[in-house]
Amino acid sequence: MRRKVERQILASLLGLVTLLGIPRAGSASDEEGEFILRCSPKEIQEVVRRHGLTLIHSHESQDIHFVRAPAAAHPEHFLSHLRSDPDVKGIESDTDVMLPEAPAGLRLDQSIASILDTLGRRTLVPFYGSPVSSGYVNQPAIMLIQCAEAHQLATGAGIVAVIDTGVDPNHPVLRASLVPGFDFTRNLPGIPSEFADLGQSTASILDQSTASILDQQTIVILNQSTASILDQSTASILDTRQVPRTFGHGTMVAGIIHLVAPTARIMPLKAFEADGTASLFEILRAIYYAVDHGAKVINMSFSTEQRSAELKLAIKYAASHGVVCVSSAGNNGAKLRVYPAAFDDVLGVGSTSNLDARSTFSNFGGQVVTLAAPGEGIITTYPGGHYAAAWGTSFSAAFVSGGAALLLQVNTRTNQEAAADALEENAKELPDRLGLGEGRIDLYRALLSVLRPESRD
Repeated sequence: MRRKVERQILASLLGLVTLLGIPRAGSASDEEGEFILRCSPKEIQEVVRRHGLTLIHSHESQDIHFVRAPAAAHPEHFLSHLRSDPDVKGIESDTDVMLPEAPAGLRLDQSIASILDTLGRRTLVPFYGSPVSSGYVNQPAIMLIQCAEAHQLATGAGIVAVIDTGVDPNHPVLRASLVPGFDFTRNLPGIPSEFADLGQSTASILDQSTASILDQQTIVILNQSTASILDQSTASILDTRQVPRTFGHGTMVAGIIHLVAPTARIMPLKAFEADGTASLFEILRAIYYAVDHGAKVINMSFSTEQRSAELKLAIKYAASHGVVCVSSAGNNGAKLRVYPAAFDDVLGVGSTSNLDARSTFSNFGGQVVTLAAPGEGIITTYPGGHYAAAWGTSFSAAFVSGGAALLLQVNTRTNQEAAADALEENAKELPDRLGLGEGRIDLYRALLSVLRPESRD
């Protein structure tokens, strides 16, 4: 944690230059006329009336409201009038936030043949009450971060909130670990299902028995955004054009968290559509919901280049309640500041290969990356009871969120600072030129440092 603070002091000295390269918050969508307005619930109706706003939704416990401007309003004049209103405590555009998966042309550094071989293994092994694929629990990434050794000390505690596309609520690997969450895209409580975003015919294909549809020779890259390779049992009869580009993302992220922290609980919070987009307002609602409903870790596998005052306030709210916040660093392959990973109270996570090299797609640099974790060819759960291989910093972040849940079991008071200290100080150091913060996580060493401080190197 100390090293991150030092990096942030240096970053502040360069802040003026850096900020020149960051779009003004909300600039991309001012003309769309939808805003997040901070105002007392007692005053909102009068503010709406005075400025001719349409109130779409309120999150009253945090004094934020989603509003639409009058169609004829000139953006600059409209915002000027609102900011001069004494009842308005803040106003910013509601922007789109993206799941930060890899751009088209991703180079898969690992052998596709070896990944398919792993996915094709039908051997099931017991894993904390569920039969799972041996390829899932015995993959190289797990060995790199010493997960099996870590499980001798802890297997996870607390609730990990996953702000994403939802989850497969009936996946045999995950279903016993899920707790009710919320679908903010439909305003529905419960466990939000990713299948709700699919057409009926595609959903039925994914939900078929794997025994009935085998084709071991078929390789399917579902889309270039998640670069996931589906279990061949379904790939042979699935028209991938029918699958939205980030369908399955939430289930894949949840599967990695469960792999690392199998006795922790997972709270799926659906803020993202299956096309990978979410509004900033829904993400804010999800963060506040997670904190107010008992989550101890929040996984945020998404990013935006636009700095948001409201998003920063939501992160501070989580940190002030002892919640560990984890975010992916993004997949532009650049030294790029993205949020929420770049905020002070967030563990920003970059991706490494199984050879501890920086993934070609991973963003880097001390302003956004705190830690790194494996993020290439990760075998994880996929909707319909399937498995897939996935590439991206989204999945690296999930390893760190699972690690935070392990730390919570050995110290129930683990907060953002404590988790950062344990994970950063015990990470495997990587060359500074890689720009991957304190290095690649080692969960066994992190747990040992908490349980046996005298054993630290």
